[in-house]
Amino acid sequence: MKALAIDCAVTRLIVAAKNDDNMCAAVYDIGMKQSETIVNAVDYVLEKVGITAKELDYTCVTGGPGSFTGLRLGFSVLKALTLANGTPLYAISSLKIHAWPYLEADLPVLCGIDAKKDRFYANLTAGGKEILPDGDYELAAIVEKANQFEKIFVCGTDNKVFLKLLSENGLKAKVFSPKAQALSAESMFQITEKMIADGEKPLADYDGPVYLRASEAEVKLQERS
Repeated sequence: MKALAIDCAVTRLIVAAKNDDNMCAAVYDIGMKQSETIVNAVDYVLEKVGITAKELDYTCVTGGPGSFTGLRLGFSVLKALTLANGTPLYAISSLKIHAWPYLEADLPVLCGIDAKKDRFYANLTAGGKEILPDGDYELAAIVEKANQFEKIFVCGTDNKVFLKLLSENGLKAKVFSPKAQALSAESMFQITEKMIADGEKPLADYDGPVYLRASEAEVKLQERS
């Protein structure tokens, strides 16, 4: 299949294209400068695998949780391709993407993304069941669920910080973690093609990111009301 993936849930931007078995991924660890780079990055990876945007079978994007600005940017770029070419767009949980390579291991998998303000976006899966659904959690709540297990696999985009804070907040389970972060684009292609095979529908025009947390503007508005 011919496809394009954009992971812009956090400050590291990953743009990847695949043409059947050939794949090119570009990683930009550039902080908040994603908007200056993303369109050129899309053109670059498509050219490298020898396809055009009109040839894409599907596109996929991190659906959240993550950065408000980054998520909106990824959706905007890929929805433009949907509008121009009718390309189906699929959104995937940012947490599921990072947990995906480890879900077949015989261990519970805890995935975390730093949500700042002493909180983490997190998901905990064990034996194919969701113990802790995607959410915006205090560390104590994550530790309480994780301590149900003697051993646990911990992953995510901010893994070193996450592991340190879990330990400081009383995590008792023996922890296993990846030596290096897996490339999210590979997981995105695998997950999306499973979604397609399972008959899941792409995003509708009105579908957008899942933020899990109100923006600062929304918080201030609620405080005034």
